[in-house]
Amino acid sequence: MSMYEFFTLMGGVGLFLYGMSIMSTGLKGAAGDKMQTILEHATTNRYLAVFVGILVTLLIQSSSATDMMVISFVNSGLMTLAQAIGVIMGANIGTTVTAQITAFNLGAYAPMILFIGAMMYLFLKKNTVKYIGCIIMGFGMLFFGISLIKQAIVPLSQSPEFISFLTTLEHPAVAVIFGVLFTAVLQSSSSSVVIFQAFAAQGLLTFDITVYLVIGAAIGSVAPNLLASLTTNRNGKRTAILNLLFNLIRAGIIILLINLFPPFLEFIRNLTPNSVGRQVANAHTVFAILAVLIEFPFAGAIVSLAEKIIPMKEEESRQLENRQLQYLNHLPAVLPSSVALQQARREISRMGHITLNSILEAIECFFEPDDAKITDVVETEESVDILTDAISEKLISLRSRDYSPRDFYQLSQMMMVVSDIERISDHAENIVEYAEQLKNKKAVISEHGKHELRRLADAASASLKLSLQIFENEEYGRMSEMEMLEQNVDDMQVEIINNHVKRLMDTACDPMGGVIFTDLATDLERCSDHALNVASALAHIPAEL
Repeated sequence: MSMYEFFTLMGGVGLFLYGMSIMSTGLKGAAGDKMQTILEHATTNRYLAVFVGILVTLLIQSSSATDMMVISFVNSGLMTLAQAIGVIMGANIGTTVTAQITAFNLGAYAPMILFIGAMMYLFLKKNTVKYIGCIIMGFGMLFFGISLIKQAIVPLSQSPEFISFLTTLEHPAVAVIFGVLFTAVLQSSSSSVVIFQAFAAQGLLTFDITVYLVIGAAIGSVAPNLLASLTTNRNGKRTAILNLLFNLIRAGIIILLINLFPPFLEFIRNLTPNSVGRQVANAHTVFAILAVLIEFPFAGAIVSLAEKIIPMKEEESRQLENRQLQYLNHLPAVLPSSVALQQARREISRMGHITLNSILEAIECFFEPDDAKITDVVETEESVDILTDAISEKLISLRSRDYSPRDFYQLSQMMMVVSDIERISDHAENIVEYAEQLKNKKAVISEHGKHELRRLADAASASLKLSLQIFENEEYGRMSEMEMLEQNVDDMQVEIINNHVKRLMDTACDPMGGVIFTDLATDLERCSDHALNVASALAHIPAEL
C-alpha cells in the first residue's frame, strides 16, 4: 500500500467522522435543546425510555453522545439508574441506523449532495434552513468519505501483508478483541462498523468474520463513556458500568446464538443475498434489537449488578433520599385540599431542614475549613435544586384541582417559600467558596473580624431555625420574635461592616480578606431576610379569602 493510498484511507475516515459531526451539529441546531428536554422527561417508564433513546440517537447520530447525556443526568440526580438503562438500550438500537444509511451506494452522488448542502448553509439566511443544509452537507461528507475508503482499500486486496493480517482475524475471539480496540481508538462504533462494512463489500473480510468485528465494536463503543465517567460521582460511574454490562451481555448472547443456531446468520444473509454491505448493516440492527428484547426483562438485575460493582455508600443513600419527594409523591386526585396542603407543608419543611443543616455546616466550614464538608454543602445544594423543581411541579399540579381561593393563595405562598429556601441554599454554597479561599491562603481575616462574623452567623442561624419552626408548626404567635431577630441581624451587619471599614482605614485588615468579610456579612443578612419571608408566608392570610 503506497503512502498516497494510506493517506486516502485516513482522509476518508477523517471525512466520514467529520461528516458525522457536521450532521450531528445540524440536527442539534434544528432541534434546539429538545434532545435534553426529551431525555429529562424520559423517566416515566422504561418502555418510553427505550423509545427516547432510539429517537435521540437518531437525531444526534451518536450513541456515545446520548450515553454521555444520560451519565450527566444520573450524575446530577435528574435520572435514576433504573431509568437510565432504558435510554442506553434504545441508544444501542438507534446507532445502527448509520450503517443502514451507508449501505446505500451513494458515493457517486456525494459531490452533488455536498454542493446542495453547502449552498444552503452558506447563502441562505434562515437558521432552520442553514441547519438543514448542514445536515445535507454532513451526509455528503459521509458518503464521500466512504467512497474514499473504498477507493483506498482496493489495492489492499493485492497486498500480501494486509491479507496476512486479515487471516489473524479469522478466529472469532481475535476478531471480537480487534473490534473492541479499533472502536475504542476511533471512539465511534458507527465509524468502525462502516469501515468493517466497506472491507466486507470489497471482499477483504467474510460476512461471518465481520459479524464478530461488529460484536466487538458494540463493546468498544463504551470506551468514551468510561472515560467521561472518571470525572463524575459514583452514580455517574455506575451508569457507564451499566452500559458496559449491557454490551458485554449482548455480546455473550449473540455469540451463543450464532454458534448454537448457525441458520440464524444464514437467515440474515438471505435477507439481502446480493449485498454484503447491507448484510452487515442488517446484522448490526438485528443484534441490537435482539439484545434489547432479551435483556429488557432483566434490566433491574443489570442495575443491581452495577450497584454491586460500585457499592452504595451511606452518604450516597442519604443524598438519594434527600433528592426524592416523600410527602408529595403520588397524591390521590380525591385527596382533600387540607390534607394536600399539609403534605406540601411537610415536604417544604423537610427541604428547609436539609437547607438549614447545609447552611450551618457551611458556617462551621468557614471558621474551620474542611474539604469533606465543602463537598457535602455543594452536593446538598444540588439536592435542594432538584427538590425545588420537583416540589414546584407538584404545587403547580395541585393548583389545577378544584380548590378554594384561600387554598390557592396558600399554594402560591408555598411556592414563594420554596424559592426562598432555595436561595438560602445558594448562600450556603457561596459561604463554602469563601472558606476555600481562606483555606488556600488567598485571603486573611483578622481574629477580631472572625469574632464579629461569628456573632452575625449565630444571629442569622437563630433566625433560620425560628423561621422553620414557625412555618412547620404554624406558631404565628412568635412572629414578633422573628421580626426582632431579623432586625437584630440587619443592625449587626451594619455595625460590623462599619467596624471593618475602620480597620481597613487603619490597615489592620487584609483588603482581599475584607472583600470576603463584606460578602459573607451580606450573605448572612440575606439568609435572615429569606428566613423572615419563610416565617411570614402563611402568617397573614387576607381576611376576604
